[in-house]
Amino acid sequence: MEKTHFARYSAVIRTTNGNVMDERLLMAQDGPLQVYYAPFEHVNRDAKVAIVGITPGKTQMKNALHEAKRQMLVGTTEGEILRLAKSTAGFSGPMRLNLTALLDRIGLGERLGLASSAELFSSARHRLHTCSVLPFPTFVSGDDYRGTPDPLKRPFLREQIRQHFEPVVKELRSAFFLPLGPVPTRVLLALAGEGLLDRDRVLDGMPHPSGANGERINYFLGKKSRECLSGKTDATALDRAREELVKRVGRIAD
Repeated sequence: MEKTHFARYSAVIRTTNGNVMDERLLMAQDGPLQVYYAPFEHVNRDAKVAIVGITPGKTQMKNALHEAKRQMLVGTTEGEILRLAKSTAGFSGPMRLNLTALLDRIGLGERLGLASSAELFSSARHRLHTCSVLPFPTFVSGDDYRGTPDPLKRPFLREQIRQHFEPVVKELRSAFFLPLGPVPTRVLLALAGEGLLDRDRVLDGMPHPSGANGERINYFLGKKSRECLSGKTDATALDRAREELVKRVGRIAD
């Protein structure tokens, strides 16, 4: 197994009792920006699709730490601990429902031979990798980092991407990357511009599956007509993005 950060922090995880801001887990800091360790190092090299967010939040971090501790206490191997801890932090609830509906709308489930993209979170989990452009939980003054400051313009954050995300991209040699939101999209397109990733493997343009994005999601899914949209939703851009996504999904090898 390749070297991970887990061994350095495993003793802390045994005793942290779910305190996500335990200073013993602090990996790096730049002013108000703080990066903490959580066991998100597992990489599913066989994945066909990688769903990319910004960074794990406090809830994901707490769940991963709890699962890692639980597995350590029963003697689970490091590799399996990392896999199981990572899986506990996956998408759930309404966001997962929206996400799977959006993925089916662009034909991903069908392309992979699935009845629904929902199977990526159950029986077909081996075909999915979930990750973040800032893989280790990143906070601003103790709050979840949501994209400000710009990670491509702040040297500290750009270095986190270089150290911890770029190696993941290189390991996922056959995966297509689906960014959730503008920040992961900009990062992936920047890496493609640097030659680290084929641009055609970036499935950008899909609405973020957050419930707060309901109008754009409903239009993308065909549940709301163009005539009923507010001025905040660009129907033409969404139509163009959906068409391009369908084309790119068609290039995924089954």
